Amino acid sequence: QVQLVESGGGLVQPGGSLRLSCAASGFGLSNYAMSWVRQTPGKGLEWVATISANGSTHYENFVKGRFTISRDNAKNTVRLQMNSLKPEDTAVYYCNAYAWWGQGTRVTVSS
Repeated sequence: QVQLVESGGGLVQPGGSLRLSCAASGFGLSNYAMSWVRQTPGKGLEWVATISANGSTHYENFVKGRFTISRDNAKNTVRLQMNSLKPEDTAVYYCNAYAWWGQGTRVTVSS
């Protein structure tokens, strides 16, 4: 049974940092491109970042230079390091691989 389980969300002040993790089970994520997608009330689903199977990374413009996606194939985990967080980064963040989705982890950026 394939599962993606996100963790690491929470409340953080503007300018702060959070690290999200996505633990995969039921498949080896080393063979898949892994993505983070977020959902905000006003904008719907937004693609945030992808790391391909070969390790190349791609970011949406609004997170470039602030967010870093990485993968740990040994732990079957993908992470999203988020720095210099802004209130507009407030969203539920989902991990995605192929047609599989996690349940999401909520990030709130507020003072």
